Amino acid sequence: MNRRDFVQKSAMATLGLSTMPQLLIPDRPQDLVLGHGTHQYKLDVNWGKLDPARYPVKDCHEMVEDSQGRILLLTNHTRNNVLIYDKSGKLLESWGTEYPGAHGLTLSKENGEDFLFISDNDRHQVIKTTLDGKVVMTLDYPKESGHYKKPEEYIPTEVAIAPNGDIYVADGYGLQWISQYSHKGEFIRSFGGRGTEEQHLQNAHGICLDSRKPDNPTLIASAREQNAFKRYSLTGEHLETIPLPGAYVCRPVIHGDHLYAAVLKSRAYGDDPSGFVTILDANNKVVSNLAGSSPIYSVGRPDEMYQTLKVFLYPHDVCVDSDENLYVAQWNSGHVYPYKLNRI
Repeated sequence: MNRRDFVQKSAMATLGLSTMPQLLIPDRPQDLVLGHGTHQYKLDVNWGKLDPARYPVKDCHEMVEDSQGRILLLTNHTRNNVLIYDKSGKLLESWGTEYPGAHGLTLSKENGEDFLFISDNDRHQVIKTTLDGKVVMTLDYPKESGHYKKPEEYIPTEVAIAPNGDIYVADGYGLQWISQYSHKGEFIRSFGGRGTEEQHLQNAHGICLDSRKPDNPTLIASAREQNAFKRYSLTGEHLETIPLPGAYVCRPVIHGDHLYAAVLKSRAYGDDPSGFVTILDANNKVVSNLAGSSPIYSVGRPDEMYQTLKVFLYPHDVCVDSDENLYVAQWNSGHVYPYKLNRI
């Protein structure tokens, strides 16, 4: 499914929001505990709220924490593409008017300085900026790969940065290739795409560096419509598939020994707006689902997962801060500001 088809189907589902019951959360949502086992959280739906007349959001796509402990939100509203909060939810600054398709936000640390990589669906580009928005590099569509005839075929959704500075771009709404560049932006190779079953990626929506084994870093890419993550070497060899039945996983996020992901929707709800947050341990086994079903494994793979509480509507990303609290950005959800989930 390409982004246009997905947006059309999701828009039809969202039309029913006005007739749906309110989110199934108590009058005091801060009393609601989500998750299972050792990963449980209290929900704060008011954390990121701002005056929409001054700081509007459209789709809240992704969030990262910078070296200063600030939480950065990327939205595709061109009044302010980037909103920067402190951990209490206070707005510190905002910038950005030139990213109408702002979708992916990746933080890169280079020689003690933070940089951002913004994947823009509408511009068909990846843009590297400083934390205050100064552009330092722009990556156009990878014509050198031989897979693309025109920029419109390339709709990048996420970036991962290797230890040596190489840049990996996932074309999650285009032709599904992952393109690798040097830190200077020189094209190296593409892999994935619609190739063999192992290599094949269907909705390669997100990608991250998995550095949990420092001597052997790898890449994890979303195969959202295949309800899975796929692991690749840094040179593009497929290493394993991590099945997540029922879960349309967005980008993978590594923090400590765990892998976190927002699940945009679950198959159990069909086209109804839904979703949850899933957490996998060091062995890539699901250990907690926030607003989702209890993790149950049968024959070495999880049983089909689904939303159990209507807390989230199309959650698109999860950010884990240095205190192990979570922040959830939601897409196509009525211009909702991010939620915070405080670790118990």
